[in-house]
Amino acid sequence: MARSALTREEVLRAAAALVRELGPDALTMRGLAAELGTAVTSIYWHVGNRESLLDALVERTVAELAAVTAHGRTPVDRIVSVADALRRDLRERPHLVAMVHERGLTERMFLPAQRALAREVHAAGLRGTRAARVVRAVQFQVVGYVLVERNRERAPVQSPGEEVLWNAEGDTSPDPALARALARPVDTGHLFAVSVRALVEGLLAVPGPPRGPVG
Repeated sequence: MARSALTREEVLRAAAALVRELGPDALTMRGLAAELGTAVTSIYWHVGNRESLLDALVERTVAELAAVTAHGRTPVDRIVSVADALRRDLRERPHLVAMVHERGLTERMFLPAQRALAREVHAAGLRGTRAARVVRAVQFQVVGYVLVERNRERAPVQSPGEEVLWNAEGDTSPDPALARALARPVDTGHLFAVSVRALVEGLLAVPGPPRGPVG
Protein backbone atom coordinates (compact mmCIF):
# COMPACT_ATOMS: atom_id res chain seq x y z
CA MET A 1 0.00 0.00 0.00
CA ALA A 2 1.43 3.40 -0.99
CA ARG A 3 2.18 5.97 1.65
CA SER A 4 0.02 9.08 1.73
CA ALA A 5 1.92 11.54 3.94
CA LEU A 6 5.33 11.54 2.30
CA THR A 7 7.34 14.77 2.50
CA ARG A 8 10.13 16.16 0.35
CA GLU A 9 12.55 15.96 3.27
CA GLU A 10 11.80 12.26 3.74
CA VAL A 11 12.53 11.66 0.06
CA LEU A 12 15.82 13.54 0.26
CA ARG A 13 16.83 11.82 3.49
CA ALA A 14 16.18 8.37 2.01
CA ALA A 15 17.96 9.27 -1.23
CA ALA A 16 20.96 10.59 0.68
CA ALA A 17 21.13 7.38 2.72
CA LEU A 18 21.15 5.28 -0.47
CA VAL A 19 23.90 7.39 -2.03
CA ARG A 20 25.99 7.35 1.13
CA GLU A 21 25.79 3.57 1.33
CA LEU A 22 25.93 2.50 -2.33
CA GLY A 23 26.89 5.52 -4.43
CA PRO A 24 24.90 7.66 -6.88
CA ASP A 25 24.67 4.93 -9.54
CA ALA A 26 22.52 2.88 -7.17
CA LEU A 27 19.98 5.68 -6.84
CA THR A 28 16.98 5.07 -9.11
CA MET A 29 13.53 6.57 -8.85
CA ARG A 30 11.91 3.13 -8.71
CA GLY A 31 14.34 1.90 -6.10
CA LEU A 32 13.80 4.99 -4.00
CA ALA A 33 10.03 4.61 -4.29
CA ALA A 34 10.30 0.99 -3.16
CA GLU A 35 12.52 2.03 -0.24
CA LEU A 36 9.90 4.55 0.87
CA GLY A 37 6.89 2.33 0.16
CA THR A 38 5.33 4.81 -2.22
CA ALA A 39 4.56 5.20 -5.91
CA VAL A 40 7.20 6.45 -8.35
CA THR A 41 4.87 9.29 -9.31
CA SER A 42 4.98 10.51 -5.71
CA ILE A 43 8.78 10.75 -5.88
CA TYR A 44 8.58 12.76 -9.09
CA TRP A 45 5.97 15.05 -7.55
CA HIS A 46 8.19 15.86 -4.58
CA VAL A 47 11.60 16.21 -6.25
CA GLY A 48 11.15 16.20 -10.03
CA ASN A 49 13.28 13.94 -12.22
CA ARG A 50 16.49 12.15 -11.21
CA GLU A 51 18.76 15.07 -12.16
CA SER A 52 16.64 17.42 -10.07
CA LEU A 53 16.89 14.94 -7.22
CA LEU A 54 20.69 14.82 -7.50
CA ASP A 55 20.83 18.63 -7.56
CA ALA A 56 18.70 18.73 -4.42
CA LEU A 57 21.01 16.22 -2.72
CA VAL A 58 24.01 18.37 -3.58
CA GLU A 59 22.35 21.46 -2.10
CA ARG A 60 21.40 19.46 0.98
CA THR A 61 24.98 18.26 1.41
CA VAL A 62 26.35 21.80 1.09
CA ALA A 63 23.84 22.96 3.72
CA GLU A 64 24.76 20.11 6.09
CA LEU A 65 28.46 20.94 5.90
CA ALA A 66 27.65 24.55 6.74
CA ALA A 67 26.86 23.61 10.35
CA VAL A 68 30.42 24.07 11.64
CA THR A 69 30.99 25.09 15.26
CA ALA A 70 34.19 25.24 17.30
CA HIS A 71 34.66 23.73 20.75
CA GLY A 72 37.39 24.03 23.35
CA ARG A 73 39.03 26.55 25.65
CA THR A 74 42.20 27.45 23.76
CA PRO A 75 42.60 28.72 20.19
CA VAL A 76 44.44 25.54 19.25
CA ASP A 77 41.70 23.34 20.73
CA ARG A 78 39.00 25.26 18.88
CA ILE A 79 40.78 25.22 15.51
CA VAL A 80 41.51 21.51 15.89
CA SER A 81 37.83 20.89 16.71
CA VAL A 82 36.78 22.54 13.43
CA ALA A 83 39.31 20.44 11.53
CA ASP A 84 38.06 17.29 13.24
CA ALA A 85 34.43 18.11 12.44
CA LEU A 86 35.28 18.78 8.78
CA ARG A 87 37.17 15.49 8.50
CA ARG A 88 34.25 13.62 10.04
CA ASP A 89 31.73 15.27 7.70
CA LEU A 90 33.81 14.49 4.61
CA ARG A 91 34.36 10.88 5.67
CA GLU A 92 30.67 10.33 6.34
CA ARG A 93 29.62 11.59 2.88
CA PRO A 94 32.24 10.51 0.30
CA HIS A 95 29.78 9.93 -2.55
CA LEU A 96 27.77 13.05 -1.80
CA VAL A 97 30.92 15.17 -1.53
CA ALA A 98 32.06 13.78 -4.90
CA MET A 99 28.72 14.87 -6.38
CA VAL A 100 29.24 18.37 -4.97
CA HIS A 101 32.69 18.48 -6.57
CA GLU A 102 31.38 17.27 -9.93
CA ARG A 103 28.87 20.13 -9.98
CA GLY A 104 31.55 22.74 -9.34
CA LEU A 105 30.41 23.66 -5.83
CA THR A 106 33.46 22.53 -3.85
CA GLU A 107 34.56 26.05 -2.90
CA ARG A 108 31.05 26.92 -1.75
CA MET A 109 30.94 23.72 0.30
CA PHE A 110 34.17 24.58 2.12
CA LEU A 111 33.34 28.25 2.73
CA PRO A 112 31.54 27.73 6.10
CA ALA A 113 34.50 25.74 7.45
CA GLN A 114 36.89 28.42 6.20
CA ARG A 115 34.84 31.10 7.93
CA ALA A 116 34.75 29.09 11.17
CA LEU A 117 38.53 28.68 11.01
CA ALA A 118 38.97 32.39 10.24
CA ARG A 119 36.96 33.35 13.33
CA GLU A 120 39.16 31.19 15.54
CA VAL A 121 42.37 32.39 13.93
CA HIS A 122 41.27 36.00 14.47
CA ALA A 123 40.51 35.17 18.09
CA ALA A 124 44.09 33.88 18.36
CA GLY A 125 45.31 37.33 17.29
CA LEU A 126 46.28 36.69 13.67
CA ARG A 127 45.19 38.88 10.78
CA GLY A 128 45.67 39.22 7.05
CA THR A 129 48.03 36.90 5.22
CA ARG A 130 49.11 35.04 8.35
CA ALA A 131 45.49 34.28 9.22
CA ALA A 132 44.73 33.18 5.66
CA ARG A 133 47.74 30.88 5.69
CA VAL A 134 46.49 29.08 8.79
CA VAL A 135 43.00 28.69 7.33
CA ARG A 136 44.30 27.24 4.07
CA ALA A 137 46.90 25.02 5.71
CA VAL A 138 44.31 23.44 8.01
CA GLN A 139 41.82 22.98 5.16
CA PHE A 140 44.45 21.33 2.93
CA GLN A 141 45.59 19.12 5.80
CA VAL A 142 42.05 17.87 6.37
CA VAL A 143 41.24 17.25 2.70
CA GLY A 144 44.59 15.61 1.98
CA TYR A 145 44.31 13.40 5.04
CA VAL A 146 40.82 12.25 4.09
CA LEU A 147 41.99 11.42 0.57
CA VAL A 148 44.85 9.32 1.96
CA GLU A 149 42.46 7.55 4.34
CA ARG A 150 40.03 6.77 1.52
CA ASN A 151 42.85 5.51 -0.68
CA ARG A 152 44.09 3.16 2.04
CA GLU A 153 40.60 1.85 2.70
CA ARG A 154 39.90 1.15 -0.97
CA ALA A 155 43.33 -0.24 -1.86
CA PRO A 156 43.71 -3.98 -2.49
CA VAL A 157 45.12 -6.07 0.34
CA GLN A 158 48.87 -5.54 0.44
CA SER A 159 51.12 -8.58 0.59
CA PRO A 160 53.43 -8.27 2.33
CA GLY A 161 51.89 -5.49 4.39
CA GLU A 162 53.45 -3.09 6.85
CA GLU A 163 53.01 -5.53 9.73
CA VAL A 164 55.05 -8.23 8.01
CA LEU A 165 57.66 -5.87 6.62
CA TRP A 166 58.34 -4.03 9.85
CA ASN A 167 58.20 -7.17 11.98
CA ALA A 168 60.94 -8.55 9.76
CA GLU A 169 62.96 -5.37 10.37
CA GLY A 170 62.48 -5.59 14.13
CA ASP A 171 65.59 -7.62 14.90
CA THR A 172 67.94 -5.54 12.75
CA SER A 173 66.46 -2.05 13.03
CA PRO A 174 68.51 0.56 14.91
CA ASP A 175 65.18 1.60 16.48
CA PRO A 176 63.25 -1.60 17.38
CA ALA A 177 60.52 0.38 19.18
CA LEU A 178 59.85 2.33 15.97
CA ALA A 179 59.72 -0.91 13.98
CA ARG A 180 57.24 -2.43 16.42
CA ALA A 181 55.07 0.72 16.33
CA LEU A 182 55.00 0.80 12.52
CA ALA A 183 54.12 -2.89 12.45
CA ARG A 184 50.90 -2.16 14.30
CA PRO A 185 47.70 -1.05 12.49
CA VAL A 186 47.37 2.70 12.01
CA ASP A 187 45.04 4.56 14.37
CA THR A 188 44.07 7.15 11.78
CA GLY A 189 41.90 9.17 14.16
CA HIS A 190 44.70 9.57 16.69
CA LEU A 191 47.27 10.30 13.98
CA PHE A 192 45.02 13.01 12.53
CA ALA A 193 44.56 14.65 15.94
CA VAL A 194 48.31 14.64 16.59
CA SER A 195 49.27 15.94 13.15
CA VAL A 196 46.68 18.71 12.88
CA ARG A 197 47.43 19.89 16.42
CA ALA A 198 51.15 20.06 15.66
CA LEU A 199 50.39 21.97 12.46
CA VAL A 200 48.17 24.51 14.20
CA GLU A 201 50.54 25.01 17.13
CA GLY A 202 53.41 25.61 14.72
CA LEU A 203 51.48 28.05 12.55
CA LEU A 204 50.18 30.08 15.48
CA ALA A 205 53.65 30.28 17.01
CA VAL A 206 55.41 31.60 13.89
CA PRO A 207 56.40 35.22 14.69
CA GLY A 208 56.28 38.18 12.32
CA PRO A 209 54.80 38.52 8.84
CA PRO A 210 55.09 35.50 6.52
CA ARG A 211 57.25 35.62 3.45
CA GLY A 212 55.71 35.14 0.04
CA PRO A 213 52.10 34.64 -1.00
CA VAL A 214 49.55 32.55 0.85
CA GLY A 215 49.91 28.84 0.17
